[in-house]
Amino acid sequence: MGAPEHDIFQAIADPSRRAMLKLLAEGELPIAAIAERFPISRTAVNKHLHVLANAGLVDSRRVGRQTRYRLRVEPLKQIGDWLSFFEGYWDDKLSALREWVEEEERS
Repeated sequence: MGAPEHDIFQAIADPSRRAMLKLLAEGELPIAAIAERFPISRTAVNKHLHVLANAGLVDSRRVGRQTRYRLRVEPLKQIGDWLSFFEGYWDDKLSALREWVEEEERS
């Protein structure tokens, strides 16, 4: 598979796509099983899965007449790396807030 066509962050921006990723975390599913879990058309589900596939977040394969999808967790590391960059920032801010509150309580 080549480089992803879509940005991972754009792909996970949509709540339906995030829900599809969570569903696929449980295991590989055919598109029909995915579509029955969402209050949108099968065509819309297919479009969402296409965005996820283009971002490298899901793989598809044909099994007989079915197209089955599965989660690819490796690209999710990019999101984890991005979030971990900011963890230190929030840890510092929360520590400063705790120190300020404790200082105020002592006053």
